Amino acid sequence: MRIIHSQAPIRICDNGGWTDTWFAEYGRIFNIAVAPRAQVQIVVYPRAAREQQVTLHAEDFGDHYAFTPHENPEWLKHPLLEAAIKRMGVPEDLAIEVTLHSEAPAGGATGTSAAVTVALIGALDALTTGRMSSHEVAITAQAVETQDLGWQCGIQDQLCAAYGGINDIEMIAYPHAHVSQIKLPQETLWEMEARLALIYLGKAHRSSSVHEKVIAELEAAGPDCTQLNDLRQTAPKSREALVAGDFRALGQAMIENTEAQKRLHPHLASADAERVIATARERGALGWKVNGAGGEGGSLTLLCGPDRAAKRQMLREIEREDDAFQVIPIQLDDHGLRVWEGC
Repeated sequence: MRIIHSQAPIRICDNGGWTDTWFAEYGRIFNIAVAPRAQVQIVVYPRAAREQQVTLHAEDFGDHYAFTPHENPEWLKHPLLEAAIKRMGVPEDLAIEVTLHSEAPAGGATGTSAAVTVALIGALDALTTGRMSSHEVAITAQAVETQDLGWQCGIQDQLCAAYGGINDIEMIAYPHAHVSQIKLPQETLWEMEARLALIYLGKAHRSSSVHEKVIAELEAAGPDCTQLNDLRQTAPKSREALVAGDFRALGQAMIENTEAQKRLHPHLASADAERVIATARERGALGWKVNGAGGEGGSLTLLCGPDRAAKRQMLREIEREDDAFQVIPIQLDDHGLRVWEGC
């Protein structure tokens, strides 16, 4: 019996977000891959051993069901997972049982769904001979959302999940992009990891009429509009700051990006996000970034100063501010997608 495992990290601190979209046409995005990771396990059986070809266990949702991809014209419970399986296909002589899990909260605006899709496609790719590159996996995962499901989706989340590390992504012409990974001294990486914090606001992020309004306005304004250019500029600033080991400059780039998001629409930084930002500012944080597109729910990335005790005190105050607020432990992930077989 074959057992295939895969993992892919989530994404935080996406400076330049919104510029990795079809309406931006070209963009520049900085992001950081971190654990907790999305995890996928595929147990492979002979086709004759199972009535249905695919059994899907979405562990975090408590869903367990079976289907045969080519026999189901409509999606059942989890369109993203089912569409990824349908696009990749399962060899006719095989049946599979797929288990998916992520310790990152769903709807955290940290690219969790992209990480799950990347991990799932990477594992499905291992069913057959030959391997897709990390870039190919990311492109395929993004195509599942945009082409197969018709959803709004940028490109940065899938690239971060597939590559891992700290990325400077240049989108030349949607959806084509170059990924330049920022290599830093180990001491700088350790220090950055110790200074970062991820705050979940207690509610799943959802696309809304606010996002639809912003998209419509940006489409009308065109790819060279001030709003998108303001966001694009924060990515090279972030890269330059890290290469110089200047955490204060990195924090400033995060703040500039959040302010640029708010200029797209003030509700992209929710009242809950503003409460966390106020505490972070009062406690000397160097920077804060509303993760993803922003809006209700989701999460923030905070960048703290060198005083570890001050950071711990700030995080305790944030969690006391609201029972829904949650500090999510994170670690830098420089591997990206991992796929292996084991018993």
